[in-house]
Amino acid sequence: MGVCQPYGRARSLYWPAVLNRVRSLPANLRQYLIITANYWAFTLSDGALRMLVVLYFHQLGYDPLSIAALFLFYEAFGVVTNLVGGWLGALLGLNRTMHIGTSLQLVALAMLLVPAEYLGIPLVMASQALSGIAKDLNKMSAKSAIKSLVANDQQQALFHWVAILTGSKNTLKGVGFFIGGGLLSWLGFQGAVASFLALLCAIWLLSLLSLNNDLGRASAKPKFTQLLSVSRTINVLSAARLFLFASRDIWFVVALPVSLASQFGWSFWQVGGVMAAWVIGYGVIQAVTPRWFNAESAKPAVMQWGLVLSLMPLILGSLSVFGVLTPWMLIVGLVLYASLFAINSALHSFIIVAEAKHDGVSLDVGFYYMSNAMGRLLGTILSGAIYQWAGLGWCLLMSALAVLISALIARRL
Repeated sequence: MGVCQPYGRARSLYWPAVLNRVRSLPANLRQYLIITANYWAFTLSDGALRMLVVLYFHQLGYDPLSIAALFLFYEAFGVVTNLVGGWLGALLGLNRTMHIGTSLQLVALAMLLVPAEYLGIPLVMASQALSGIAKDLNKMSAKSAIKSLVANDQQQALFHWVAILTGSKNTLKGVGFFIGGGLLSWLGFQGAVASFLALLCAIWLLSLLSLNNDLGRASAKPKFTQLLSVSRTINVLSAARLFLFASRDIWFVVALPVSLASQFGWSFWQVGGVMAAWVIGYGVIQAVTPRWFNAESAKPAVMQWGLVLSLMPLILGSLSVFGVLTPWMLIVGLVLYASLFAINSALHSFIIVAEAKHDGVSLDVGFYYMSNAMGRLLGTILSGAIYQWAGLGWCLLMSALAVLISALIARRL
């Protein structure tokens, strides 16, 4: 007892000291940390759920197009959610739209806890529809909130904050892929879903009690007719974003995990680990992109780096079509793709937040992420269809074409 007592007393003194340090932080930084914690927990559950659904239904014998169909409502509802969600965020406040999004994700996870015999395509598609609404409400709220917390004359600081939030989110999504694949092998589908339900519920309660009630609310009641952006820059960037994210999901959503599992015979752990490492690395590079660019150079850099990015899927797709692509050549190529894609995505994310109106920021950000969701929807459909009909190589070639279109559109910036 004499040894344990000082240790126990030290622990009892540690947490109050940590809480006091958190309370002493500036109010805007505390809000940023709460938003980030909510976004992190949500993203972890979202990444894990995506990997769980893909691998579980592949294990049951579903073909790639059927697996892709499971995510159609996830992406389709995201299109509407971003558009309407931006208006709701300006009207109600970003804290409320974030809490609504997290609540819907809790319901989506709970729906999947039914016995395995009831876990069919209709139920999973309904759960994914709720999850798609939840994810885009949460993301739109988190990205928009940063604009409300940073002064207009601190553009480089805004670049750093956006990059850290976006990069860390993608890193944790990758962790979610890995944990999802691992927990599927260890706890089974329902056990893995229950684990993430408990984690997200705890973070939801924390943000519910801590976020500023007026965060991001417009000073004047926004009109529903303001949903569509009238800014040329935001319209051009939104169109470029659509093709950029279509280019990623054409090969990433279904084609890559199914190809690794069926064509190359990799285990769930290996597939989840590769997908996780890809997204983690992508997130890290996103977070450090502001070290290589300044706020003023972001717009011209979007087109230049988009053109460079298009070369990677072109090379990989050509190797695959000619039958000389090995698994390790594919992995190395996709690591390079991840690095280039992360730079492009980080530049996009900064420009939209910087160009959005400060009052009612979520209107512009919501419109932009509507295009992002449309790109993911297009990519998801093409991922299952092209892989089933023509294989991974043609998925990669279509990815290269989509990146090229994105870069040419971004030239108009």
